[in-house]
Amino acid sequence: MMASQNLLNNFVSGSPAHHCRLPANHSNLLLNLSHYQVEREQLLKVFIPMDSSGSRLDRCRRYVEPQWQLLANQSSANGSEPQTEECLDGWTFDRSEFLSTTVSEWGLVCSMRPLKQMIQTIYMGGVLTGAIVYGGLSDRFGRRSVLIWSYLQLGILGCSSALSPSYTAYCVIRFLSGMAVSGVILNGVSLKVEWIPTRERTLVGTLTSFFFTFGQMVLAGLAYWLRDWRKLQVVVCAPQFLFFAYSWWYSESARWLVLNRRSEDALKSLHRVARVNGKPEVIDRLTLEVLHSQMSKEMESSGSSLTAYDLLRTRGMRRISVCLVAVWFSTSFAYYGLTMDLQKFGVSIYLMQIIFGAVDFPAKLMALGMLSYLGRRVSQATCLFLSALIIFANIFVPTDMQTIRTTLACLGKGFTSASFTTVYLYTGELYPTVIRQTGMGFVSTMARIGSMAAPAVLILDEVLPALPSVVYGSAAVLAAGFACFLPETLNIPLPETIDDVEEKWSGRIPAPRQEEGVALKEGVVSTEGVALKDLKEAEGTGLNAL
Repeated sequence: MMASQNLLNNFVSGSPAHHCRLPANHSNLLLNLSHYQVEREQLLKVFIPMDSSGSRLDRCRRYVEPQWQLLANQSSANGSEPQTEECLDGWTFDRSEFLSTTVSEWGLVCSMRPLKQMIQTIYMGGVLTGAIVYGGLSDRFGRRSVLIWSYLQLGILGCSSALSPSYTAYCVIRFLSGMAVSGVILNGVSLKVEWIPTRERTLVGTLTSFFFTFGQMVLAGLAYWLRDWRKLQVVVCAPQFLFFAYSWWYSESARWLVLNRRSEDALKSLHRVARVNGKPEVIDRLTLEVLHSQMSKEMESSGSSLTAYDLLRTRGMRRISVCLVAVWFSTSFAYYGLTMDLQKFGVSIYLMQIIFGAVDFPAKLMALGMLSYLGRRVSQATCLFLSALIIFANIFVPTDMQTIRTTLACLGKGFTSASFTTVYLYTGELYPTVIRQTGMGFVSTMARIGSMAAPAVLILDEVLPALPSVVYGSAAVLAAGFACFLPETLNIPLPETIDDVEEKWSGRIPAPRQEEGVALKEGVVSTEGVALKDLKEAEGTGLNAL
């Protein structure tokens, strides 16, 4: 249902076909003339001029005086252009595609058109703020607690937005809803990464991303069924109360519990998981001593206070953070640039949303294969480069070839979706446990800046229709280059500390270590008579993820 939140503006703020509302005396005249079997569209040409293309009525101008000679296909008597004026009495909206939207309710067209895109920009600003606020809070209070709160906040505020009396109130509530969405996504990803064992992480990460795709298709069905923006807000946000109710069953990250000196709680969580997974024999062997022996280095490192500055302080961390900033920004920038303007394709917006959702299935299956066999770095760079290539190709397709343009747009969206799937998994594997959530919040902030900028760039089509595509494609090419400098993490255990990152990926050779009470020999770690090979029998309890 997070997909429904991110793409909701496509339907809530859909732009119906419209033209200037006629003055009362002209409206009555139009109604009377309609009884004489004269086509309404033909009659409207007397009051409304054609747009620059000559194919439809102008949406933002009307004649000052009716031009009756146009009924007989005659020009103005004096040969000059008839005088026009702005829509002083508002607009008349076509209700065949949307019954009600924020655009038709608050008149967000013509000179007010940028306010429609501003709703999405403000929402993404909330997502950005949530990444900063909830990223830090979850490192302090835990992933589970912040996730539970985020569900409740989104349920209450999302449903409340349907009662918004004004544009300003709606924007404020959407901003706060965006914060909650960020809390759900970031903490959901972190719990997933920190519980799932290394070898299953690729599969689980990709498969769960399919539900985001499914949510896009569900949104299209709900929007087609309701066609009223207030009802759609309630139906999309009400399920968050259900998620809030069952999220109390979640287990807190055992890694986070140990690093925050709550080893007893971590042990209880691991024992609970062992019982659920049918491994009761592991419980007796899994003790605090065993847990501490496996996490000793991480517990020592966690004693120091880490901040966002530590993401850039050392060579290895700086390399990772700079490259991830570029990848996250460009992926989000291109993704929302493609998905937030579905009406430009000339196809039903509901059908277009389903097509855009369906294309994700083969794209993410491709991503799963690439991640498993080619590795994270190659997958990330390839997805970004191919998406840029397709965005550029669409520039040269004539606007009347809608089928080809739509097909290319779908392919581009598929590759950006695959890039999103890759970068979520990749980031969780690159940042160490002690600062993982801060790192996720940091790069997610960059992604939200990209998603905020994407709707604003769409306004550039008034200057040059191809300009938005040039900007989106260029950003993706640049990010593909940065992705090539990221280290590979395929089948590599999660780093626990910043020192781990520096030892693995900065080129620094670690000095041999001999931990107190722990002997390192031929891959077997023994402590108090418990061998690592015995501990591996605890697979499924979450210890192997530790």
